[in-house]
Amino acid sequence: MDWERSRAVVPRLEFLEQAGSTNDELRVAAGGPDASGWPHGSVIVTDDQVAGRGRLGRTWLAPSGKTLAISVLIRPADLAGTLPTASYGWLPLLAGAAMTETVRGVVERAASAADPEDRSGGLDVVLKWPNDVLVSGFKVCGILSELLSDGGVIIGSGLNLTLDEHDLPTLTSTSLLLATGQQPDADAVLADYLERLLGAIERFAAHDGDAVGSGLADQVAGLCGTLGQDVRIELPGGAELLGTAERIDRDGRLVVRDHENGEPQAVAAGDVTHLRY
Repeated sequence: MDWERSRAVVPRLEFLEQAGSTNDELRVAAGGPDASGWPHGSVIVTDDQVAGRGRLGRTWLAPSGKTLAISVLIRPADLAGTLPTASYGWLPLLAGAAMTETVRGVVERAASAADPEDRSGGLDVVLKWPNDVLVSGFKVCGILSELLSDGGVIIGSGLNLTLDEHDLPTLTSTSLLLATGQQPDADAVLADYLERLLGAIERFAAHDGDAVGSGLADQVAGLCGTLGQDVRIELPGGAELLGTAERIDRDGRLVVRDHENGEPQAVAAGDVTHLRY
């Protein structure tokens, strides 16, 4: 595949036949002697990642050719406007929103082809705060953002394309193939995601990292299936919070009303489980 559509929307895209971690590959390239050749929006992608990472140090493994590992370089200094470091907490949310809209598009096109009257195919595609994309409760994509020493950011995402039921890493995973019954066009999916993500970041920077003023906070909230849910959050350090997810605050934190004391608590990081009683 030549990735023609995806290459058209970014300044540089390198496809690797195999990579340990695309985030690691991009970090080395962006900080190496050819750093100037890796401008804002540069991408490394592979369909065979053998040492991927997820949040909380988890490993991320998948059969060759059935997933996409995508890493995008964000250089705030190259953007019109500013992105204060305090605004970086929104970046994985913007990536999650971009991927959620991309996956919804795939689902809707597949459903419309089967039944023009039903654009959803009976599937619900949402963002789970802060960085997972779910299809009817099953994870199709995870996102991991990493800060670089020069103030740049790498946004990595792992998207399940054509995993079948025997390939799934967990019982709560799915793929675009399983969700839609159709072989996805990997280049079209990648191009849509990259265009949405980089467009959102440009808009974010144009408003100096103000998610509310840019309208991006409302966009993310509208896609976030965590809001209104009873949740269990495993907090850094091992503590646990049970409560109802009420909103996302100006800093991108999830505000949860504690079931034990009734007080709202803003959570900046944690492993979220949607509870169903």
